[in-house]
Amino acid sequence: MPTEQRLASSDSPDSPDTPDSPGTPDTTRSGEGRAPRRTGWVALRPLVLRLHFYAGVLIAPFLLVAAVTGLLYACSFQAEKIVYAHELTAPVGTGKLPLSQQVADARKAHPEGKLAAVRPAPEPGDTTRVLLSDVPGVSADHQLAVFVDPYTGNVRGTLETYGATGALPLRTWLDSLHRDLHLGEGGRLYSELAASWLWVVAGGGLALWIGRKRKNRALRAFALPDRTATGRRRTLSWHGAVGLWAAVGLIFLSATGLTWSAYAGANIGELREALGQATPTVSTAVAEDHAGHGGSSGMDKMPDMPGMNGKKGNPSSGSATSDVGIDKVLRAARGQGLSDPVEISLPTEKGTAYVVKQIQRSWPEKQDAIAVAPATGKVTDVSRFADHPVLAQLTRYGIDLHTGTLFGLANQIALAALALALIFLILWGYRMWWQRRPTRDRTLSVGRPMPRGAWRQVPLPVLIPLVLAAGAVGWLVPLLGISLIAFLAVDIALGALARRRREPAATTAVD
Repeated sequence: MPTEQRLASSDSPDSPDTPDSPGTPDTTRSGEGRAPRRTGWVALRPLVLRLHFYAGVLIAPFLLVAAVTGLLYACSFQAEKIVYAHELTAPVGTGKLPLSQQVADARKAHPEGKLAAVRPAPEPGDTTRVLLSDVPGVSADHQLAVFVDPYTGNVRGTLETYGATGALPLRTWLDSLHRDLHLGEGGRLYSELAASWLWVVAGGGLALWIGRKRKNRALRAFALPDRTATGRRRTLSWHGAVGLWAAVGLIFLSATGLTWSAYAGANIGELREALGQATPTVSTAVAEDHAGHGGSSGMDKMPDMPGMNGKKGNPSSGSATSDVGIDKVLRAARGQGLSDPVEISLPTEKGTAYVVKQIQRSWPEKQDAIAVAPATGKVTDVSRFADHPVLAQLTRYGIDLHTGTLFGLANQIALAALALALIFLILWGYRMWWQRRPTRDRTLSVGRPMPRGAWRQVPLPVLIPLVLAAGAVGWLVPLLGISLIAFLAVDIALGALARRRREPAATTAVD
């Protein structure tokens, strides 16, 4: 047996069972003089090992970027509180001003743009956020937040904000870095590719680690690294033990990350809608008799009217407009049990209602919402989070857990730990690949790949359902399916090329 083959067969317990190299007989097919076909995990393991290897080598760079940017994002929540402390906090006073007065003070200081929504100060010492849209210099998908002292009406500052969680510039920048590397919609392909493969890599690695044949089957042998091992065995021990602890969390991050990805997210959304599990929203339509008197509140047009209640003239329509005002809308929300934190969105056009929604993403979730008619202050529609479909609730919990808001600081620490674990798993994986490299004649080469032909060892009753399941998953998660087909195409081409190179050598040897 050649030297490199002896090294491969004695490298570690995870070395290929049937190396695909010259001079090695094919024992994967049954027949005269050949070993019987393997069954169960023994037959499936080489296929999982080869898939884990290729995914680890080729997808790992995308996973590494996602892990590093995810680690930074997990730290951004606490950093945001420090960097923007002046805007987010205010000295506690004796009593808060009416919300309409706070809005008027904000609009007096910043009359630009349109008044879009208001977030009243949720806790003593917090500031009120007055959100403006269509502000010059602010992108269309962002808003300008004016931070108002609720006790004095003084403006503490302005910052751009993004998304339902009200991310400020630091977190927004890191969120975009993690999501699309600041490359726009095209950049989202990187994060979706990483999320598409993360569960495959983590699940395959978990199966390989648990399925290894060990003389010592004690729990410690699987759950903790072997400190007495050396070389590749030591690296494998750390890789497997840390992967065992992190696998469930990584699979969860993969699944939840896919729910709002570009292509897989759209398919998941369509599937939820087909199952009647879409997230319901409140209706903003107002009855015709109300719309004739109500419509736009005009608050963003008239910052010089401090009360913002009663009848007001709307310069845009040239007619009298009745609006109960934002204070009465907030009281209506309190009457429906909507406690802080809440966001009050203004009517977007004539014939639409105010929308008041709870925005607490920490446990317990506060996600109730109501619609309020501008002309009468009556509640026209109610949406209770407790009444949402099960999948809609689970999706909400999953996304908030993924983004670090569901359990606050503890959630963010757990995310940071998972990101660090993934970083080390990838580095250990590449180190093992390097440690598998041939040590003679090819000292500058990289590690050997897993052997080809693993799929031939899988029994047909297992292989056929496996192929069908892969096709279904590939349809649901398109980037996974496309990249898997690309892997197969490249692998087949490399195998054909290797066979062509071996044939002349075999002919020469016979001659």
